Amino acid sequence: MLDMIKNVFVNNGLVTAFLVVGITMWVAYFISGKLTKGRIHGSAIAIVLGLVLAYIGGVVTEGTKGISDISFLSGIGFLGGSMLRDFAIVATSFGANFDEVKKAGFRGVISLFIGVILSFVVGAIFAFMFGYKDAVDIATIGAGTATYIVGPVTGAALGASSEVIAISIAAGLVKSVLVMVGTPFIARFIGLNNPMTAMVYGGLMGTTSGVAGGLAATDPKLVPYGAVTATFYTGLGCLLAPTVLFLLTDLIF
Repeated sequence: MLDMIKNVFVNNGLVTAFLVVGITMWVAYFISGKLTKGRIHGSAIAIVLGLVLAYIGGVVTEGTKGISDISFLSGIGFLGGSMLRDFAIVATSFGANFDEVKKAGFRGVISLFIGVILSFVVGAIFAFMFGYKDAVDIATIGAGTATYIVGPVTGAALGASSEVIAISIAAGLVKSVLVMVGTPFIARFIGLNNPMTAMVYGGLMGTTSGVAGGLAATDPKLVPYGAVTATFYTGLGCLLAPTVLFLLTDLIF
């Protein structure tokens, strides 16, 4: 009986992957709603759970692909692969309306560039301080500090190792959680109480889940405005980090 069930999971790997991800998301949003009262967004908790499961899978199987090294969960390797990852990025970008960004005017556009470049520089400095000397590694970690999507996209484009890409994702996750938790506390000090400042804030911070979760805890009406510039931030980061910012990093380091 157990062998029959296992064969069903193994032979329908992608469907099994969607099932596991769905259960993980349900657990994450349950924890978010019941234990944190929405202060930490469910997506951030889901990412943490995913990293924990990947670690457990690697320890149990002594493999290199995390939980997808377990035979009946191999479909997760495809679901989390580059093709569907890039599709998700493009889909997110199409969800943003450029007319909405124009409402923030010059300040909104400038906030995007400042946000991406500042995050990248901070991440690159920390990477260098922790002993990374190769421009590819530094650029990948710097990109991850922008968001946990920009990091792996940059790492894949530049040929970074899986360990460095994992560090870039972790850096982006830390930023996301900090933005999520910190936004409600700093909102009144920075005037984060109207659509204009929400769009500028989204452009500066960039992490869509962090900005959305933080604004939801501050004022749910501001979420669409912050999320739309944060979405463009991710796209801009994916363009700048593996190209212009990497070339500058290579010249400096």
